[in-house]
Amino acid sequence: MSTQEAVTASILVIGDEILSGRTKDKNIGYIAEYLTAIGVDVAEVRVVPDIEDEIVAALNALRARYTYVFTTGGIGPTHDDITADAVAKAFGVEISVNAQARAMLLERIPEADLNEARLRMARIPHGAALVANKISKAPGFWIGNVIVMAGVPSIMQAMLDEVAPQLKTGQVMLSETVRADAKEGDVGGPLGEIAKAHPGVSIGSYPFADELGRPNTNLVVRAREPALLAAAMADVQAMLAARKAG
Repeated sequence: MSTQEAVTASILVIGDEILSGRTKDKNIGYIAEYLTAIGVDVAEVRVVPDIEDEIVAALNALRARYTYVFTTGGIGPTHDDITADAVAKAFGVEISVNAQARAMLLERIPEADLNEARLRMARIPHGAALVANKISKAPGFWIGNVIVMAGVPSIMQAMLDEVAPQLKTGQVMLSETVRADAKEGDVGGPLGEIAKAHPGVSIGSYPFADELGRPNTNLVVRAREPALLAAAMADVQAMLAARKAG
């Protein structure tokens, strides 16, 4: 469902292993790029430990501020997988084994092996809708504006594919990139003036080392309206051309 209003999102990454550096997050960039492409603006990212009160506080802050909150991590079978309990607490609802979620687990796990630890993956807050998981079958869930997904990248991606068609989306952000062939500090002043002259347009500069190892800069212009993007881009290119000529 598309709307002209901005649709916003936050990402809440849950897990001590992310904060310790033991596990390198691969989900934030993927989710942000995916959502941007369909017209959902990621406005904030937080990483919290496996502490229930920390998760609850972050959830309540984020879900009040943004259209959607996407969480990753903490819905596995171990004792420190407490995301589902924290979400239930944040929403003030009960949590118990969900019959449909249990049936999903049985598509992959023999009933004889469905022990107490594995059954934790079927515990769902009351009132939540399940998010199917074609990879390992253990579902995520969606309650209110909070979408709870696994931390394993391939499973998270499958869950995101499941929920994406149901998301409210806004106008897609358009962007163009131009290589400045200049140091970031050399174009910072005029770039700021161009940004002031084009409200509704976002202009960013991103330094890099070019193929000869010299400092260079990519300039990225973003806007939702093609005409606004074209006008700002024309001024950026004119500024770069004048700098090279002068």
